[in-house]
Amino acid sequence: MAGDTLLLEVGALFTAVALCGLLAKRIGLSVIPFYIIAGIICSPFVVGRLDLPYIQNTEFIGIGAELGIVFLLFFLGLEFNLDRLLESRQLIGKAGLIDLGINFPVGFALGYLFFGDLIAATLLAGIIYISSSAIITKSLIDLGWIANDEANPMLGTLVFEDLFIAVYLAVVSAIVIGGGDIGAAAQSVGIALGFIFLLLLLVQYGNGLFERLLATDSHEYFLLRAVGVTILVAGAALALGVSEAVAAFFIGMAFSSTTHVHELERLLEPIRDLFAAIFFFWIGLITDPLLIVGVAGYLAVAILASTPTKLLSGYWSGRVYELSHTRSVRVGAGMVTRGEFSLIIATVAAAGTGPVLTETIPAFAVGYVLSMSILGTVCMQYSDTFEGLIPDRTSQPEPAS
Repeated sequence: MAGDTLLLEVGALFTAVALCGLLAKRIGLSVIPFYIIAGIICSPFVVGRLDLPYIQNTEFIGIGAELGIVFLLFFLGLEFNLDRLLESRQLIGKAGLIDLGINFPVGFALGYLFFGDLIAATLLAGIIYISSSAIITKSLIDLGWIANDEANPMLGTLVFEDLFIAVYLAVVSAIVIGGGDIGAAAQSVGIALGFIFLLLLLVQYGNGLFERLLATDSHEYFLLRAVGVTILVAGAALALGVSEAVAAFFIGMAFSSTTHVHELERLLEPIRDLFAAIFFFWIGLITDPLLIVGVAGYLAVAILASTPTKLLSGYWSGRVYELSHTRSVRVGAGMVTRGEFSLIIATVAAAGTGPVLTETIPAFAVGYVLSMSILGTVCMQYSDTFEGLIPDRTSQPEPAS
């Protein structure tokens, strides 16, 4: 398309994602896979190859995708009040270590088996390990599980995963951007960890500052201040080689200790959903589906290997919280879904060098997220079918509600 059709392309983008929402609601699945598929269809790799008008990966879409990452992680940070986390740290730590100890090594082993490279294996380990906070939380609400006992170990494990992935993203971003130069990578990791330490200090001691920042009766000024600070810090992080997602997560945590959390959620939720849709659409837009076909064998092995491990680690996490067999099975089924974090790791890989990092791993991540987001949603909806697959060692299971 010519440059003077940019506004038309943006209109086509928003029309496509709006139709995705309609279709996903009718089918009863998460909308995220539909956003990605819509991006793939509208890309130069599909309709473009048919000599039909396609949507270009413009600077507007790229910035919109960056903002989608920022707002998704900002909202996750809002859920993780530091004091509340410390109160449940033992249970969260036990469940999180079970999840990490089982799934991260499996992903690393698969990555090294596939590619024979430590950096690629570390990236694949993160993609396979991390569950989708956004999709799982939405599914908990949609299925009515959010007030049930099984929600506690699921959300606790997600908290652990998100905190781990914050440091993980900082480290792997520095290594990938360092291009294999150990000295440069070590310097970048040092800068990244130093920046994270400053953010942690801000979370711990910046309550009064953030409280005063949002003290206004004007919705306009309230939004401008919250969005301005969040994007400014995220942009500074990115300029220093730290993931903008990590920075947004910690800024969200800083805001979570103020009295304005509910107002932030109410006013910023539509903005988050808007830019998140652009992010997932962008992932599809830059993905050549022929590359996904090229990694189909990797995908099949990864899905067969990593689905049972998430079911098992989730089940054990439920037991840590002393849940019944039925509810522990629900926890396992609920943790299967992968989503936004796996795609964020893919964008880190795409910033590297070599076809494995720039093409194969991003294509794998998109195919994996598409498969696991659908599979995970179905697993939650039909979790009772897994009860017979895991031996029940309790005398009398608690009735499910």
